[in-house]
Amino acid sequence: MIMKKIIFVLFILPFNVIGQNPKSFSPAAFNDASRLERIKNAMPVIEKLYMDFAKANHVPGYAFGIVVDGQLTFKGAGGYANVEEKIPASTRSMFRIASMSKSFTSLAILHLRDAGKLTLDDPVEMYIPALKGQGLTTDAPAITIRHLMSHSAGFPEDNPWGDRQLADTEKDLNDLIKGQLSFSNVAGVEYEYSNLGFAMLGYVIHKVSGITYDAYIQQHILQPLGMNETTYEFTTIPKEKFAFGYRYINDEWRKETPLQDGIYGAMGGMITSIDMFGKYVAMHEAAWPERNDPESLPVKRSTLREMHQPARFISLNPNYTFPNGKKMATTGAYTYGLRWMIDADRKKNIGHSGGLPGYGSNWQFLPDYGIGVMLFANVTYASTTAMNTAVLDTLVKMANLKPRQTSISPILAQRQQQLANVIVQWEGIPKIFAENFFDDYPIDQLKKQSATLFGQVGKIVKLNAMIAENQLRGYCIIACEKGNLKLAFTLSPENPALIQEYHLTKE
Repeated sequence: MIMKKIIFVLFILPFNVIGQNPKSFSPAAFNDASRLERIKNAMPVIEKLYMDFAKANHVPGYAFGIVVDGQLTFKGAGGYANVEEKIPASTRSMFRIASMSKSFTSLAILHLRDAGKLTLDDPVEMYIPALKGQGLTTDAPAITIRHLMSHSAGFPEDNPWGDRQLADTEKDLNDLIKGQLSFSNVAGVEYEYSNLGFAMLGYVIHKVSGITYDAYIQQHILQPLGMNETTYEFTTIPKEKFAFGYRYINDEWRKETPLQDGIYGAMGGMITSIDMFGKYVAMHEAAWPERNDPESLPVKRSTLREMHQPARFISLNPNYTFPNGKKMATTGAYTYGLRWMIDADRKKNIGHSGGLPGYGSNWQFLPDYGIGVMLFANVTYASTTAMNTAVLDTLVKMANLKPRQTSISPILAQRQQQLANVIVQWEGIPKIFAENFFDDYPIDQLKKQSATLFGQVGKIVKLNAMIAENQLRGYCIIACEKGNLKLAFTLSPENPALIQEYHLTKE
């Protein structure tokens, strides 16, 4: 059905500050009392960014959310979930999130791995025998589960073909494989985005667990998170809650026909709301930083952090242009069901976009900053990724957000104090140095360097706190009478850890 052009109406919900959610999981807190208030002050600007995006991209309806330190803290929506009946979009509206579904499928595989039911290096032919012997060349390796999870099985990029297979059955998938597949690469050498590969992962979940992929995800991920209404089948959603998908053609919105759930839903079929998906973002944030707290998530924190690591290199872009025009070198990779990017400022960004006929979505978070954003829209292939990147960039800048600092281990702080007591004269040396130290840093050279440096800056006035790079390496600034020195050192893997590397330089 094609709707005549209408005036785009925005139903903007005033941004909400959300209280504690019993199904949310908070990461270790930032030592910054005004952090949340500064983010709140930036929200009118963020709200306008989303509103302008919707107008510029002819989006019928959208919803967004900001997750801060494990809490869905700010949210809003605009436009229509149902244009024909003028039902406003809200953060409770159920949008199809397309390829954002892939991380749930990967997480289910990792959950099965953690339970000892499979390994990531299992050949997929163990579960799909028809795949045996298939590959681009005769010397191609067997395709593994790890290859499927990281888009490196050798299948060709299959957008938008894959988008139209959503309702295919497991029999359809097996028949396709039995008919012999076409390959663009051998397995394990190149990244190439494959919806087919994630459909296979959905089938593997069924074969290993004995229940369908969506039932497994419901039982082991969605229900423990409190995402109980999240589904893969649109017919189970009340009409007034479902965000219908549209395509904008000739200045009109045309309603897209929703596809029912099938095996390809494992790559892009999930339907959820901002209110529910915020719990998933909170779970990923809660994996950081590494700590000794009891486990409280549906999967181990270490498994989530594993999921956040690059598994397959995608590209190096020396002149990546951020939405605000800033240019900076970035490196991109695919993890297990997520995209990963790091920029020249060492800011890591993890998340995934989604696009299907009628929908465009994106979520991304900065693990070192404890903040994540979500945007769902009900128009075909809406450019939500660039929008969320702009929102995160704006939030970091306007709220002056800083990355979480690595905690200072007791041994690092102890060695700092002990080292500071000897570096001026290098006399009365305690047994805090590893066996390599004085071979690599002869004592006469150490004394000569210290005499020169302290002769220039004078006596020590203050030993500032360590800046930890990790638990056994860091640096500090030593304030002196006439200047500053930078003291950096690395500890050895012995117990107790000893000083193996040392640098003292003038600031």
